[in-house]
Amino acid sequence: MRIDLGVSTLASFLLSTVLLIAQDTPIGTPGTQVAIEDTPAAAAGTDALRKAAQNPIASLISVPVQNNNNFGIGPDSRIQDILNIQPVIPARVGANWNLITRIITPIIYQPTVSQPVNQGAYGFGDLNPSFFLSPAKPHKLIWGVGTAIVLPTATNPLLGQGKWSMGPTVVVLAQPGKWTLGALVNNVWSFAGQSARPDVSQMLFQYFINYNLKKGWYLTWQPTLTANWENSNGGRWVVPVGGGVGRIMKLGFQPVNVGLQFYGNAVHPPGASPWGMRLQIAFLFPKLTKQQQKMMMEQRLKQLELEPQKN
Repeated sequence: MRIDLGVSTLASFLLSTVLLIAQDTPIGTPGTQVAIEDTPAAAAGTDALRKAAQNPIASLISVPVQNNNNFGIGPDSRIQDILNIQPVIPARVGANWNLITRIITPIIYQPTVSQPVNQGAYGFGDLNPSFFLSPAKPHKLIWGVGTAIVLPTATNPLLGQGKWSMGPTVVVLAQPGKWTLGALVNNVWSFAGQSARPDVSQMLFQYFINYNLKKGWYLTWQPTLTANWENSNGGRWVVPVGGGVGRIMKLGFQPVNVGLQFYGNAVHPPGASPWGMRLQIAFLFPKLTKQQQKMMMEQRLKQLELEPQKN
């Protein structure tokens, strides 16, 4: 079995296994039910957490683990695999502002298509932290502005750009009714790094549309468009089209946001991937009051008492 297929299959299998074992586990405490809708309080908790999970700059600690498979690369239809670990950590800055830190750590398998024998590079890519300053009490229009940075941390030249890059980033969204509508954009330019490597000037634009259904389910469209301004002759843009489905549920008492999406690249550089798949699980850590934490622990103790004892 080829290395690139094995890596992508293993990552997809692990995330798929999590999707299969994730289940609805009632807690029973108003304000803490985030995976079921058997009661109005539970439905409200689900909806609130779902909207927070769909807001990139919400006051919600989350740890998304996202696996991206890009298929059909080169004449041999190779598979690129990118596993992004991207924790989001909000912090209060004064009375009126939040600072949201998002750090994307990519683990990449990059196939080489110019070799007569299937080969590739595997390791860490360039670290990509972003920092957003956002109002602590947002209105109907939610926004954040800040800085995106690319650090040359790749463990192999094939997996990174070899440049220090930085630029502005902006996110804007609204959440009317069952919808979440928004967009995130950044553009970075290189300012230091390996002189032999090409300069960096690239844009990332992601619009996101979510429509929330019952029992924590939602439909989602989150294509990520990129433009490499240093390229030309048809190699500048990647424009995906597609979407998928997701759900807020729990692993035991741990709230998670799981999703599966498929995208076809309507525009892409010659020889690049024409389509891809994104599989994600995000571990969510909503803020609970001390009373909610106490009630949750009491529910957990009751559950343990009801479980049959092993001899």
